[in-house]
Amino acid sequence: MNLKNFIIGGIVGGIVDWLLGWLFYGIIFKDTFPSGETMNMMMITLGCFTVGFFISYIFLQWAAISNVVTGLKAGAIIGIFMGLTSGFFGSESMATPDYKIIATGVFISIMMCACVGASIAFVNSKLK
Repeated sequence: MNLKNFIIGGIVGGIVDWLLGWLFYGIIFKDTFPSGETMNMMMITLGCFTVGFFISYIFLQWAAISNVVTGLKAGAIIGIFMGLTSGFFGSESMATPDYKIIATGVFISIMMCACVGASIAFVNSKLK
């Protein structure tokens, strides 16, 4: 695995994830997903960079993805599973899960991971 690509791709992916999270959760869907009284920005930032490095690792170590369209598609597939996982676990304590919220979260996860995947693939294509 190319360590330079992994680190740069992970950082770029983390920044893209953070910016898209701010756009989706902070602006577009802020009424659907209201923020709590206190938000720990450090934990949010670490979570975003974890996603960036996770996708970067998959693309470099297992899939050799360096095409933007392929990165977009692979990121979307990863987003489906990440969104479903967080939606199901987030609804575990509800007597009646809100399926609209779960579906919206999955949609957002697909969009975000697709963009993260495309950005990491772009970085991989430029840093051969």
